[in-house]
Amino acid sequence: MKNPDLVIIGGGPAGLSAAVAAYEAGLRDILILERDRELGGILNQCIHNGFGLHTFHEELTGPEYAGRFIEKVNALGIPRKLDTMVLSLGPDRSVTATNPADGLFTLHPKAVILAMGCRERPRGALNIPGTRPAGIYTAGTAQHSVNIEGFLPGKRVVILGSGDIGLIMARRMTLEGAKVLAVAELMPYSGGLKRNIVQCLEDFGIPLLLSHTVIDIRGDKRLTGVTLARVENGRPVPGTEISYDCDTLLLSCGLLPENELSRGAGVPLNPITGGPLVDEGLETGIPGVFAAGNVLHVHDLVDYVTQEATQAGENAANYVLSGEKSTENPVKIQCTGGVRYTVPAQVHPGTKSLKIRLRVDKPYRNKRLTVYSGGVPVLSRKRPVLAPGEMETLDVKNLPEHFSAITVALEEGE
Repeated sequence: MKNPDLVIIGGGPAGLSAAVAAYEAGLRDILILERDRELGGILNQCIHNGFGLHTFHEELTGPEYAGRFIEKVNALGIPRKLDTMVLSLGPDRSVTATNPADGLFTLHPKAVILAMGCRERPRGALNIPGTRPAGIYTAGTAQHSVNIEGFLPGKRVVILGSGDIGLIMARRMTLEGAKVLAVAELMPYSGGLKRNIVQCLEDFGIPLLLSHTVIDIRGDKRLTGVTLARVENGRPVPGTEISYDCDTLLLSCGLLPENELSRGAGVPLNPITGGPLVDEGLETGIPGVFAAGNVLHVHDLVDYVTQEATQAGENAANYVLSGEKSTENPVKIQCTGGVRYTVPAQVHPGTKSLKIRLRVDKPYRNKRLTVYSGGVPVLSRKRPVLAPGEMETLDVKNLPEHFSAITVALEEGE
């Protein structure tokens, strides 16, 4: 089997965008590896609209958004191997995979783009007490059941977690005839976009219980009910219990970047995001290995995934075609004042412009995001509202030629 110049692991929105960008940057020998039977990734089951406003300036469903990029990949003749499971990534960029047609094979590309996406946090990671009956699903599994398989998991539903998938499934289950009794959220604020809270909960009269969690699950073979309670200082408050008779519990308790391959290759990971530590070119700690999309950090909009993956694709193509590599040690970006993390996490001296993506640790109002280089502000932006569920982007275009420190600070607004 011929070794391609660039292997992209994942054929979802990040992988497709990266492939198109790499091709348009001049690289022709590209191969996409996708474990599903078709391209598109998670977008294939996201049949609601709201995608593409930034990228195409129109509102699309998930399959329509994916279809635009699949058409581009097909038109460019970029090859792909479907139904292909990547088993390992080596520190030398070797990719070992298997599929029914080729069996077990190993590729030795000049560059790799990680675009494996993310997975949901399951019940086992949540330490919820109670029995283990049928009727407990992650929100994404329920979404696949309803939208792809045409199967309604239950009729009386409680949802734990107010991430965007949970909010969207509250609306979807309601539209399919189920009764969503409540959405409980452990934190004192929702983890989803404001528009989803309005369109998916408030418009349908579904209550959102902040600072609440599930403290008991009832049922033998099938779920018969759950008990919620208010939480203070991480502990349920006695006397605040609320019991619901239900046959379905959906879990929307966070997404985890899918980085088993990265970890096995020795790619340094960010302990906060769970994704690779990358520089300004989205290159990981292994030269020639790039990362983009939800495998790097969880995004709120697929349009931002496309922007990021386009950057990764262009940089991977340049890496292969030019062979230029930075010899200077990167400078770590410091986060202060409520900035939880930044992507990139480090920058090489000599970088002139920089796109910084970040999240804050809790909701804020009337603040200012400021980027400092060696203590001198190079960019400052007012932000009337900041929320952990919404990613912020800063475009820094005037970095000094030489810098030894970069800080992103959340400060009081003026």
